[in-house]
Amino acid sequence: MKPKILFMGTPEFSIPSLQILLNNGYPVVAVVTQPDRPKGRGKKYMPPPVKIVAEQHNIPVIQPERVRDREFIDTFRSIAPDMIALAAFGQIIPEEILGLPPMGCINVHPSLLPKYRGAAPINWALINGEEKTGVTIMMMDEGMDTGDILLQEETPIDFHETYDDLHDRLSRMGSELLLKAVEDIIKGTIKRTPQDSLHATYAPRLSKKLAHINWESSADDIVNLIRGLSSFPGAYSFLGDKKLKIFFAVLGKAGTSGEKEPGKLGKLLEAGLQVTANDGHVYLQEVQLEGKKRMPIDDFLRGYQLSENDILE
Repeated sequence: MKPKILFMGTPEFSIPSLQILLNNGYPVVAVVTQPDRPKGRGKKYMPPPVKIVAEQHNIPVIQPERVRDREFIDTFRSIAPDMIALAAFGQIIPEEILGLPPMGCINVHPSLLPKYRGAAPINWALINGEEKTGVTIMMMDEGMDTGDILLQEETPIDFHETYDDLHDRLSRMGSELLLKAVEDIIKGTIKRTPQDSLHATYAPRLSKKLAHINWESSADDIVNLIRGLSSFPGAYSFLGDKKLKIFFAVLGKAGTSGEKEPGKLGKLLEAGLQVTANDGHVYLQEVQLEGKKRMPIDDFLRGYQLSENDILE
């Protein structure tokens, strides 16, 4: 008999993990997700992506402001799941809940733990120029991504991958590894490996200040920042008095910046619009000027006339 699973998740990343459990006949007795939040210019309340999928499958949805609240803990006790499966839920789970399911609480985390514990592991792996990453299934404890490792799978990062690309790929990898972990737990063959905290690194939440490009940085660091923040929140600079978001750019050769000031715009070449960095050039390929749509750089330049004095601030 398959265990009753309580699924906890919120954003798009969580959906493949929920879907794979349903596709394989696991009884998901309820879905816990964050409350609906106001979004967009109209501040209309929008449901989390996981809630939409749960309702399509007629699964009860619970949306506590805080999972530590007594009302939610009492609800959880009444559901009495055999297992919790969590993927990008967004709150720390208290010990009182973690200790209740007899088959434990397992979490899908998109990094090779103990590296990149925290809220934004995919972003920071790209920003820091990592050449590989992966997915970890861990048994949850009260710490932030500190629980024992159950399963782990590694994958190389392509040098052109952006956050959006890697996010989608790791969400699919994570769902498949979650299914294997659930099956191994049921069979009693799962092994637990404690994390080595001496090798832990952290991936904190992204700040607005981080997204502002410093053109005095190396071209490599700038391209990695753009990759790691594309498409949300989007790395940006200022062109005149308007914000210019940059969603995709490629690296130029080192040592070719000459005497140009960092941030100086150059010519539109086959690689993109040339911008001077500290040690070379960055070539912009996809941008969005404040008040305009996101577009390829050649389309942008058809509607924006550059001058020889233009510089990205």
